Amino acid sequence: MTTEPAATPPVAKRVPAERTHHGDTVVDEYAWLADKEDPDTIAYLKAENTYTEAATAHLKELRETLFEETKRRTKETDLSVPSRKGGYWYYTRTVEGQQYGIQCRRAVRDGETDPPSTVDGTPLDGEEVLLDGNALAEGHEFFALGTFDVSPDGRWLAYSTDFAGDERFTLRVKDLNTGEVLGDEVPDTFYGTAWSATGSTLFYLTVDEAWRPYRVWRHAVGTPAGDDVIVYEESDERFWVGVDLTRSENFVVIDVHSKVTSEVLVIPASNPTGEPAVIAPRRQGVEYSVEHHGHRFLILHNDGAEDFALAYTSADAPGEWATLIPHSPGTRLESVDAFANHLVVSLRKDGLTGLRVLPVGSTDTYDIDFPEPLYSVGLEANPEYATATVRLHYASLVTPDSVYDYDLVTREMVLRKQKPVLGGFDPAAYEQHRDWALADDGTRVPISLVCKAGTPRDGSAPCVIYGYGSYEASMDPWFSIPRLSLLDRGVIFAVAHIRGGGELGRRWYEDGKMLAKKNTFTDFVACARHLVKAGWTSSDRLVARGGSAGGLLMGAVANLAPDAFAGVVAQVPFVDALNSILDPSLPLTVTEWEEWGNPLDDPRCTRT
Repeated sequence: MTTEPAATPPVAKRVPAERTHHGDTVVDEYAWLADKEDPDTIAYLKAENTYTEAATAHLKELRETLFEETKRRTKETDLSVPSRKGGYWYYTRTVEGQQYGIQCRRAVRDGETDPPSTVDGTPLDGEEVLLDGNALAEGHEFFALGTFDVSPDGRWLAYSTDFAGDERFTLRVKDLNTGEVLGDEVPDTFYGTAWSATGSTLFYLTVDEAWRPYRVWRHAVGTPAGDDVIVYEESDERFWVGVDLTRSENFVVIDVHSKVTSEVLVIPASNPTGEPAVIAPRRQGVEYSVEHHGHRFLILHNDGAEDFALAYTSADAPGEWATLIPHSPGTRLESVDAFANHLVVSLRKDGLTGLRVLPVGSTDTYDIDFPEPLYSVGLEANPEYATATVRLHYASLVTPDSVYDYDLVTREMVLRKQKPVLGGFDPAAYEQHRDWALADDGTRVPISLVCKAGTPRDGSAPCVIYGYGSYEASMDPWFSIPRLSLLDRGVIFAVAHIRGGGELGRRWYEDGKMLAKKNTFTDFVACARHLVKAGWTSSDRLVARGGSAGGLLMGAVANLAPDAFAGVVAQVPFVDALNSILDPSLPLTVTEWEEWGNPLDDPRCTRT
């Protein structure tokens, strides 16, 4: 590999633009770049791309090698584990050389309890193709599938497509009995739909100019979209709206939520024209979600319970909440899934995800055990309500994505599929570790690491440290085929579980947002310095990486501790946060105020 002469980076022109807030005037010399239609902006971006191509030209051969390694390890023709809903098994197929998945189903056969499969990912006998993404994408430069929702009776398919890349989807309904796509299509819809009990009515969402889902509509299948009725409209710009059908298929749930407050309304699925009923009026700072189970609604909430508690109330006349699982600081309850005879609570404790099973009518509550010290686990969709078997997803830094069926009664776990890694992958050839760094204020910050077995701890190994640390998003251990090419070359991959994320509960998140945001940055630097001190790597062989809000993190640490890193990779970085959230006309801005602060109202946001 040869080194080319250094390329010359372009220099953006400086055009002073003043802004004044709360008596403070700031000059921004690069505000002109916000106009993406400005010919000067376009010319500058092209110059940056030309520079990047020149500066990385010497890496072309290596990039091609890494790409080919990933391709050789990836099985392109494959079939997901079929999931049962009613009288059908639903699944997705992928075919080598085709870019998009093929959505399929096959009728359940007499006596069939285990999901069908094929060895080589070829179509199942008796397969019915519902949607072929490759056929839909033909003739378009861009394609994305949004909603894919089959009615309870299996006859109708609601699906939405985006051919522009703006996530404003066009919703359509297909008759699965005849294959006909009905003429009642709806533009500018968002993710999420809900069917009525009979499948004659479909609820869906539309967005406003700021790309905020704010309206729930009711559509009668087979009628023009112009006849659709607004069921709910949210006027407060902090709140987004969602719609879904409970697993029991008894209620349509309208979820209204900001970053810190929520409200839930329900409509009986058997009476789709009924008025939405509020479970509990919104109160600032109180978050709750609702799941239906028998004669009660299950309420997961944070009212006086920072890490959330589980309660219930009558489904016939919602009122007072009775506690089912009390608040336990340090055990963050994240969701509850109701089945006919069991409840399954998804939680996190000690920096790891977990599943807790509550048999109905019994006190024999238990947590499902997993063998590895670091892992991620969670429930899959599980559309069937009357079942004692649940589908779950499991992975670790060294274990490929795995799909299990778990019997809630016998506690038996059956591996249905593990993502294939071609080329003789051996998990024993790699190691995963959990280290703890000490933050500036004495807080212990977890770090997850994966490396090739036997990697020396003498500071000689190169290392990539990844971080995010915002929105209570947890960077739980995940498996990556492309990452194997780095590990095989002796590179260590580390994940800094810094404050602002949700790995250690709600307090971990709260201590890394608003005026405490600096903790996110100093935690990351502390993790980087720990890796050097512990002998994992050295600062001249350590590269930091983060994207979006993690890109904001990259910008901060590059300025905070430039000596700690040999390089910083900021992917689609959110690095002009203040200017962005000063403009409420931009998509997402108003909802971001409860994450970063509102600089229009609070001078501390511009001065801190």
